[in-house]
Amino acid sequence: QVQLVESGGGLVQTRGSLRLSCAASGIPFSLATMRWYRQAPGKQRELVATITSSGSTTYADSVKGRFTISRDNTENTVYLQMNSLKPEDTAVYYCNALNRFSSHWGPGTQVTVSA
Repeated sequence: QVQLVESGGGLVQTRGSLRLSCAASGIPFSLATMRWYRQAPGKQRELVATITSSGSTTYADSVKGRFTISRDNTENTVYLQMNSLKPEDTAVYYCNALNRFSSHWGPGTQVTVSA
């Protein structure tokens, strides 16, 4: 019943920009904490950004000043605006929804930054 679908990934050059979207269904979206994670091959999944139901945001040190997380509760969508991209940002990016009862994951979208 719960479904998260990421989109917007692709290939960009160093210093380029990309905006990821995550569309949620089957969840009380406005009450959920939404998060973006990323995972490079052979590495641990890393928390990138968080936005709470009240709109508070937090970021990993590696992306502060470059990435912005936002949400549109009318469209049940969370976004990740990525600027000044670096090759080390290359990873599969995953959307996660968290509420007091459960946690849900999308299938991920590939982001590749070429040097």
